[in-house]
Amino acid sequence: MADRSSLIDYSNSGGIARITIDRADKLNALDAGMVAELHRICLEIDSDASVRIALLSSAGDRAFSAGGDIKAWGDLTPEEFARDWLRRGHDAFNMLARLRVPLIAVLCGDVLGGGLELAATADLRIAENHIRFGQPEAGIGIIPGWSGTQRAVRRFGAGPVRRMALFGEILSAEQALAAGIVDHLAEKGAGMAKAESIAATVLSRGPAATTAIKMLINAAEGEERESALETLAGLAVSQSGEPAKGVEAFRKKQKPEF
Repeated sequence: MADRSSLIDYSNSGGIARITIDRADKLNALDAGMVAELHRICLEIDSDASVRIALLSSAGDRAFSAGGDIKAWGDLTPEEFARDWLRRGHDAFNMLARLRVPLIAVLCGDVLGGGLELAATADLRIAENHIRFGQPEAGIGIIPGWSGTQRAVRRFGAGPVRRMALFGEILSAEQALAAGIVDHLAEKGAGMAKAESIAATVLSRGPAATTAIKMLINAAEGEERESALETLAGLAVSQSGEPAKGVEAFRKKQKPEF
């Protein structure tokens, strides 16, 4: 069996970071190690100035992701489930949603449960036209625990989330497009090409402006509002030159002159 790190492939070339969930034999279900790897990759992307946009995809065409692997959490105590599994999943998915660069999800297989929560972290979703969407968690007595009732509602609206999570409705790709869950449809096998075309457009636009716009949209949506506003304000103050003067004066044990 491949080592754990190989279950999440990561590469960066030409300003495009590529994150690929490579566990098709398990419907790209996430275990604890994969969740931790997603978190680590997000830190790498945010610290790499060469990255301008990120693409999130998965192996195979059966499932984008079946969400959390039941074998990874099924035997946890309630305390472990809440403290470790749910919280760490939230941490990783929050990192994806709050990347400083735009994130495109390429959906080449069914998007169910935690897979829908994972897709919701993206700024734009491209669905191949053969796939389905749903939130089946209540059918096994659990809730959508990785922001499937929070971020999903903010980004898709309450209507389709109610239909899937409360009433068990499964949506086709065309229905998901009409409901605002996805932004573009593509023929089977053509989703990545569509994403790469859109990524090329992003690469032609101002990187600083793109980052600022993403943070402002996130703030307006209620995604990391406080940190987004303080980060942008801090950037504006830093560009004024005042922090540099203050630091230099501090080092010289002098009073700064602004």
